[in-house]
Amino acid sequence: MQFCDGCGSMMHTEGDTWVCRSCENEDPRDSQAEAAMSIQEDQQDDEAPVVADATQGSTETMQEPCPADDCDSDWAYYEMMPKPGGSYEVRLFTCVECSHKWRES
Repeated sequence: MQFCDGCGSMMHTEGDTWVCRSCENEDPRDSQAEAAMSIQEDQQDDEAPVVADATQGSTETMQEPCPADDCDSDWAYYEMMPKPGGSYEVRLFTCVECSHKWRES
């Protein structure tokens, strides 16, 4: 992957050239550098991503209507989780009756 020196956008290949679709900057391709960045050995991730569960360790509930079609509950467990890569938190809900999970929108 190559990034544009001019604007920082990701560049794309066109023949023997890297081309920025944002500012049209062009750089020649270097096959040795590309070979070094294309594959990294021992890089494998077969594990499923961790799914947050607002019922784990949480006894806090709040009045929040469940969005599930077949549930009339107005109460949910909640948990505040940091947003991945962000600087703020997101509130995760789990219905106390049907265990439906959703996040604050």
